[in-house]
Amino acid sequence: MEKPITNYWKKRLTDLKTALESNNFEVFLADTKNEASKIVLEEILPALNPRTVSWGGSMTFQETGLYQDLKANSKLEVLDTFDKKISKDDMLELRRQALLVDLFITGTNAVTENGQLVNLDMIGNRIGGLTFGPKWVIILMGRNKIAADLDEAMFRVKNYVAPVNSMRLDKKTPCVKTSYCEECKSPDRICNTWSITEKSFPKGRVKIVLINEDLGL
Repeated sequence: MEKPITNYWKKRLTDLKTALESNNFEVFLADTKNEASKIVLEEILPALNPRTVSWGGSMTFQETGLYQDLKANSKLEVLDTFDKKISKDDMLELRRQALLVDLFITGTNAVTENGQLVNLDMIGNRIGGLTFGPKWVIILMGRNKIAADLDEAMFRVKNYVAPVNSMRLDKKTPCVKTSYCEECKSPDRICNTWSITEKSFPKGRVKIVLINEDLGL
């Protein structure tokens, strides 16, 4: 068999698609991040026809190139919560406004084989948008986010995703030094609010693009 690793993950992602669809998510499969971008731009956006769009922190979203593509779309009003020129107070207000856009785009920290999304946030704007507010949500997800169950997913988030993100963001937390969760009380702690999304409500509100590449953390 040619490309056994790609085919292995294609089977895993196909099974995951079935599990997620049984939980009322609308799911798309993409072989690459470029294909994922094409699905969003040519299939999902025309079907939804949103007027406003924003996003939560997601390295996968940036890796697909969609950040630049959406900012360049003259038909969309973009609330850019990645704009580093905005003051801290203005950014917080922009993140609040982003909870009322037509379309909110983000990633997920982990997904179980049963089709549950598992996320852990610092201020909660990302999981807030996923849970309620925006009319529609797009989740972009690399194959590396799959975990067997909730225990494995939460372990992955606390002992891999959170320490690496703390390092990436230059946080002063113990996990930056030890590389695993210390259940710290640091003012820089980014692990404050959990969310477990078991089903999309209403059905199809949350669209998930599963990508057959390792993306994000």
